[in-house]
Amino acid sequence: MKKFLLILTFFGLCSAGVFAQKKPAYSLFKAVPKDSLREMETDRPDVTETPQTVDAGHFQVETDLFRFQRQGKETGKTDEYFFNQANLKLGLTGSTAIQVTLESYVLQKEFDGAGNMEQQHGFGDITLRIKQNLIGNNDGKFAIALLPYLKFPTSRADDESQYEGGIIIPMQVKFNKQWTLGFQVEADRLQDEEGMGHHNEILQTVALSNHLSKKLEAIVETYYTYEFKEKHMKNFLNAALQYEIAKDMLLDGGVNYGLQHEAKKSYFVGLSFRL
Repeated sequence: MKKFLLILTFFGLCSAGVFAQKKPAYSLFKAVPKDSLREMETDRPDVTETPQTVDAGHFQVETDLFRFQRQGKETGKTDEYFFNQANLKLGLTGSTAIQVTLESYVLQKEFDGAGNMEQQHGFGDITLRIKQNLIGNNDGKFAIALLPYLKFPTSRADDESQYEGGIIIPMQVKFNKQWTLGFQVEADRLQDEEGMGHHNEILQTVALSNHLSKKLEAIVETYYTYEFKEKHMKNFLNAALQYEIAKDMLLDGGVNYGLQHEAKKSYFVGLSFRL
Protein backbone atom coordinates (compact mmCIF):
# COMPACT_ATOMS: atom_id res chain seq x y z
CA MET A 1 0.00 0.00 0.00
CA LYS A 2 2.82 2.40 0.83
CA LYS A 3 4.32 1.86 -2.60
CA PHE A 4 1.06 2.74 -4.30
CA LEU A 5 0.83 5.92 -2.20
CA LEU A 6 4.35 6.76 -3.35
CA ILE A 7 3.30 6.29 -6.97
CA LEU A 8 0.27 8.55 -6.47
CA THR A 9 2.54 11.16 -4.88
CA PHE A 10 4.63 11.15 -8.05
CA PHE A 11 1.47 11.75 -10.06
CA GLY A 12 0.64 14.74 -7.89
CA LEU A 13 4.10 16.22 -8.13
CA CYS A 14 4.18 15.86 -11.88
CA SER A 15 0.71 17.32 -12.30
CA ALA A 16 1.64 20.30 -10.16
CA GLY A 17 4.60 21.01 -12.41
CA VAL A 18 7.20 20.71 -9.66
CA PHE A 19 9.71 19.38 -12.16
CA ALA A 20 8.83 21.80 -14.97
CA GLN A 21 11.82 23.30 -16.73
CA LYS A 22 10.24 26.68 -17.44
CA LYS A 23 6.87 28.35 -17.78
CA PRO A 24 5.50 26.94 -21.05
CA ALA A 25 4.42 29.23 -23.86
CA TYR A 26 1.74 26.73 -24.87
CA SER A 27 -0.78 24.58 -23.01
CA LEU A 28 -3.64 22.16 -23.54
CA PHE A 29 -5.90 25.08 -24.47
CA LYS A 30 -3.24 26.99 -26.42
CA ALA A 31 -1.82 24.37 -28.76
CA VAL A 32 1.60 24.53 -30.40
CA PRO A 33 1.09 25.68 -34.03
CA LYS A 34 1.42 22.89 -36.60
CA ASP A 35 4.40 24.56 -38.23
CA SER A 36 6.23 24.67 -34.86
CA LEU A 37 5.79 21.01 -33.86
CA ARG A 38 8.88 19.08 -32.84
CA GLU A 39 9.87 15.94 -34.71
CA MET A 40 7.45 13.17 -33.80
CA GLU A 41 8.78 10.89 -31.03
CA THR A 42 7.15 7.62 -29.92
CA ASP A 43 7.41 5.29 -26.93
CA ARG A 44 7.35 2.35 -29.33
CA PRO A 45 8.38 0.07 -30.97
CA ASP A 46 11.12 -0.74 -28.43
CA VAL A 47 10.66 -1.18 -24.68
CA THR A 48 12.78 1.94 -23.99
CA GLU A 49 10.46 4.94 -23.71
CA THR A 50 11.33 8.32 -25.20
CA PRO A 51 11.93 11.14 -22.68
CA GLN A 52 10.23 13.61 -25.04
CA THR A 53 6.57 14.52 -24.51
CA VAL A 54 3.78 15.21 -27.01
CA ASP A 55 3.59 18.89 -27.92
CA ALA A 56 1.10 20.88 -25.83
CA GLY A 57 -2.45 20.75 -27.13
CA HIS A 58 -1.82 17.81 -29.47
CA PHE A 59 -3.02 14.21 -29.38
CA GLN A 60 -0.97 11.15 -30.33
CA VAL A 61 -1.97 7.51 -30.73
CA GLU A 62 0.54 4.65 -30.56
CA THR A 63 -0.83 1.14 -30.86
CA ASP A 64 -0.04 -2.50 -31.38
CA LEU A 65 -2.35 -3.29 -34.27
CA PHE A 66 -1.59 -6.92 -33.47
CA ARG A 67 0.77 -8.62 -31.00
CA PHE A 68 1.30 -12.32 -30.35
CA GLN A 69 2.98 -13.20 -27.05
CA ARG A 70 4.06 -16.59 -25.68
CA GLN A 71 5.39 -17.46 -22.24
CA GLY A 72 6.72 -20.88 -21.33
CA LYS A 73 6.10 -22.38 -17.89
CA GLU A 74 7.41 -25.38 -15.97
CA THR A 75 4.40 -27.28 -17.26
CA GLY A 76 2.66 -25.85 -20.28
CA LYS A 77 2.59 -22.37 -21.79
CA THR A 78 0.45 -19.24 -22.18
CA ASP A 79 -0.34 -17.67 -25.55
CA GLU A 80 -1.82 -14.17 -25.75
CA TYR A 81 -3.17 -12.27 -28.75
CA PHE A 82 -3.53 -8.50 -28.43
CA PHE A 83 -5.58 -6.37 -30.83
CA ASN A 84 -5.24 -2.57 -30.74
CA GLN A 85 -3.19 -2.35 -27.55
CA ALA A 86 -3.14 1.46 -27.62
CA ASN A 87 -1.30 4.27 -25.84
CA LEU A 88 -3.35 7.50 -26.05
CA LYS A 89 -1.24 10.59 -25.34
CA LEU A 90 -2.21 14.23 -24.79
CA GLY A 91 0.21 17.14 -24.36
CA LEU A 92 -0.75 19.28 -21.35
CA THR A 93 2.15 21.76 -21.20
CA GLY A 94 5.52 22.27 -22.84
CA SER A 95 6.99 19.46 -20.74
CA THR A 96 4.07 17.40 -19.40
CA ALA A 97 1.80 14.86 -21.10
CA ILE A 98 -0.85 12.47 -19.84
CA GLN A 99 -1.18 8.96 -21.26
CA VAL A 100 -3.87 6.29 -21.08
CA THR A 101 -2.99 2.81 -22.30
CA LEU A 102 -5.70 0.27 -22.96
CA GLU A 103 -5.99 -3.25 -24.33
CA SER A 104 -9.01 -3.13 -26.66
CA TYR A 105 -9.23 -6.91 -27.06
CA VAL A 106 -7.17 -9.75 -25.59
CA LEU A 107 -7.41 -13.47 -26.32
CA GLN A 108 -5.57 -15.62 -23.76
CA LYS A 109 -4.97 -19.37 -24.08
CA GLU A 110 -3.38 -21.39 -21.27
CA PHE A 111 -2.06 -24.90 -21.97
CA ASP A 112 -1.09 -27.38 -19.25
CA GLY A 113 1.47 -30.16 -19.55
CA ALA A 114 -1.14 -32.57 -20.90
CA GLY A 115 -2.13 -30.22 -23.70
CA ASN A 116 -5.45 -29.16 -22.14
CA MET A 117 -6.41 -25.56 -22.91
CA GLU A 118 -8.33 -22.85 -21.03
CA GLN A 119 -9.34 -19.74 -22.95
CA GLN A 120 -10.40 -16.24 -21.88
CA HIS A 121 -11.00 -13.15 -23.97
CA GLY A 122 -12.32 -9.60 -23.82
CA PHE A 123 -11.27 -6.06 -22.94
CA GLY A 124 -7.94 -5.80 -21.08
CA ASP A 125 -6.43 -3.56 -18.41
CA ILE A 126 -6.25 0.26 -18.40
CA THR A 127 -3.09 2.11 -17.31
CA LEU A 128 -2.76 5.80 -16.41
CA ARG A 129 0.66 7.40 -16.98
CA ILE A 130 2.05 10.94 -16.69
CA LYS A 131 5.28 11.86 -18.44
CA GLN A 132 7.26 14.82 -17.10
CA ASN A 133 10.32 15.82 -19.09
CA LEU A 134 13.13 17.21 -16.95
CA ILE A 135 15.82 18.07 -19.50
CA GLY A 136 16.11 18.15 -23.27
CA ASN A 137 12.50 18.27 -24.42
CA ASN A 138 13.15 20.96 -27.03
CA ASP A 139 16.88 20.96 -27.70
CA GLY A 140 20.24 19.52 -26.68
CA LYS A 141 21.77 16.08 -27.11
CA PHE A 142 20.64 14.66 -23.74
CA ALA A 143 17.09 14.22 -22.44
CA ILE A 144 15.57 12.65 -19.32
CA ALA A 145 12.03 12.29 -17.99
CA LEU A 146 9.94 10.78 -15.18
CA LEU A 147 7.05 8.50 -16.09
CA PRO A 148 5.00 7.16 -13.13
CA TYR A 149 2.14 4.79 -13.92
CA LEU A 150 -0.73 2.95 -12.28
CA LYS A 151 -2.52 -0.04 -13.85
CA PHE A 152 -6.21 -0.64 -13.11
CA PRO A 153 -7.40 -4.28 -13.21
CA THR A 154 -10.25 -3.87 -15.71
CA SER A 155 -9.41 -6.98 -17.73
CA ARG A 156 -12.17 -9.33 -18.86
CA ALA A 157 -9.53 -11.64 -20.35
CA ASP A 158 -7.74 -12.20 -17.02
CA ASP A 159 -10.01 -12.56 -14.00
CA GLU A 160 -6.96 -12.57 -11.67
CA SER A 161 -5.66 -9.16 -12.83
CA GLN A 162 -4.68 -6.80 -9.99
CA TYR A 163 -3.44 -3.24 -9.46
CA GLU A 164 0.17 -2.60 -10.47
CA GLY A 165 2.34 0.52 -10.51
CA GLY A 166 5.82 1.91 -10.80
CA ILE A 167 8.13 4.65 -11.97
CA ILE A 168 10.03 4.75 -15.28
CA ILE A 169 13.04 6.99 -15.94
CA PRO A 170 13.78 7.14 -19.69
CA MET A 171 16.95 8.84 -20.99
CA GLN A 172 18.30 9.55 -24.45
CA VAL A 173 21.51 10.73 -26.10
CA LYS A 174 21.40 11.96 -29.71
CA PHE A 175 24.84 11.62 -31.25
CA ASN A 176 23.71 13.11 -34.57
CA LYS A 177 20.71 13.00 -36.93
CA GLN A 178 21.42 9.33 -37.68
CA TRP A 179 22.35 7.67 -34.36
CA THR A 180 20.49 7.76 -31.04
CA LEU A 181 21.16 5.86 -27.80
CA GLY A 182 18.29 5.29 -25.41
CA PHE A 183 18.39 3.78 -21.95
CA GLN A 184 15.91 3.38 -19.13
CA VAL A 185 15.66 2.32 -15.50
CA GLU A 186 12.35 1.24 -14.02
CA ALA A 187 11.05 0.13 -10.62
CA ASP A 188 7.76 -1.78 -10.53
CA ARG A 189 5.34 -3.33 -8.08
CA LEU A 190 3.79 -6.21 -10.05
CA GLN A 191 1.42 -9.05 -9.33
CA ASP A 192 2.86 -12.53 -9.03
CA GLU A 193 2.47 -14.86 -12.01
CA GLU A 194 0.85 -17.41 -9.70
CA GLY A 195 -1.46 -16.52 -6.84
CA MET A 196 -2.72 -13.11 -5.68
CA GLY A 197 0.48 -11.63 -4.22
CA HIS A 198 2.80 -8.89 -5.47
CA HIS A 199 6.56 -8.56 -5.92
CA ASN A 200 9.11 -5.82 -6.56
CA GLU A 201 10.93 -5.81 -9.89
CA ILE A 202 13.48 -3.64 -11.68
CA LEU A 203 14.05 -3.26 -15.40
CA GLN A 204 17.01 -1.74 -17.26
CA THR A 205 17.28 -1.23 -21.01
CA VAL A 206 19.75 -0.07 -23.64
CA ALA A 207 18.54 0.69 -27.18
CA LEU A 208 20.46 1.89 -30.24
CA SER A 209 18.61 3.34 -33.22
CA ASN A 210 19.88 4.24 -36.67
CA HIS A 211 18.13 6.09 -39.49
CA LEU A 212 18.84 3.85 -42.46
CA SER A 213 17.16 6.43 -44.70
CA LYS A 214 15.02 9.54 -44.35
CA LYS A 215 11.92 7.44 -43.68
CA LEU A 216 13.24 4.16 -42.25
CA GLU A 217 14.68 3.64 -38.75
CA ALA A 218 16.14 0.43 -37.29
CA ILE A 219 16.28 -0.27 -33.54
CA VAL A 220 18.17 -2.95 -31.63
CA GLU A 221 17.73 -3.30 -27.88
CA THR A 222 18.61 -5.42 -24.91
CA TYR A 223 17.10 -5.34 -21.44
CA TYR A 224 16.72 -7.40 -18.31
CA THR A 225 14.25 -7.70 -15.47
CA TYR A 226 15.09 -8.81 -11.92
CA GLU A 227 12.41 -10.08 -9.55
CA PHE A 228 13.36 -9.65 -5.90
CA LYS A 229 10.94 -12.16 -4.37
CA GLU A 230 12.18 -15.13 -6.41
CA LYS A 231 15.64 -13.60 -7.01
CA HIS A 232 15.20 -14.33 -10.69
CA MET A 233 16.54 -12.52 -13.78
CA LYS A 234 15.19 -12.57 -17.33
CA ASN A 235 17.08 -11.29 -20.38
CA PHE A 236 15.69 -10.04 -23.68
CA LEU A 237 16.98 -9.16 -27.15
CA ASN A 238 14.72 -7.00 -29.32
CA ALA A 239 14.76 -5.67 -32.87
CA ALA A 240 12.33 -3.45 -34.77
CA LEU A 241 11.87 -1.29 -37.86
CA GLN A 242 9.84 1.94 -38.00
CA TYR A 243 8.79 3.49 -41.33
CA GLU A 244 7.25 6.91 -42.00
CA ILE A 245 4.31 6.20 -44.31
CA ALA A 246 3.03 9.81 -44.19
CA LYS A 247 3.69 13.01 -42.28
CA ASP A 248 3.06 12.35 -38.57
CA MET A 249 2.26 8.67 -39.25
CA LEU A 250 4.64 5.76 -38.56
CA LEU A 251 4.31 2.02 -39.16
CA ASP A 252 6.49 -0.44 -37.23
CA GLY A 253 7.08 -4.12 -36.62
CA GLY A 254 9.47 -6.23 -34.61
CA VAL A 255 10.19 -8.88 -32.02
CA ASN A 256 10.84 -8.92 -28.26
CA TYR A 257 12.65 -12.19 -27.58
CA GLY A 258 13.11 -13.55 -24.07
CA LEU A 259 16.23 -15.69 -23.80
CA GLN A 260 15.04 -17.90 -20.94
CA HIS A 261 12.28 -20.47 -21.42
CA GLU A 262 9.95 -18.63 -19.02
CA ALA A 263 10.70 -15.18 -20.49
CA LYS A 264 8.01 -13.83 -22.81
CA LYS A 265 8.54 -13.82 -26.56
CA SER A 266 6.38 -11.47 -28.61
CA TYR A 267 5.95 -10.43 -32.24
CA PHE A 268 4.07 -7.29 -33.25
CA VAL A 269 2.98 -4.81 -35.90
CA GLY A 270 2.09 -1.28 -34.81
CA LEU A 271 1.02 2.18 -35.91
CA SER A 272 1.57 5.69 -34.52
CA PHE A 273 0.04 9.00 -35.62
CA ARG A 274 -0.24 12.55 -34.32
CA LEU A 275 -3.12 15.04 -34.55
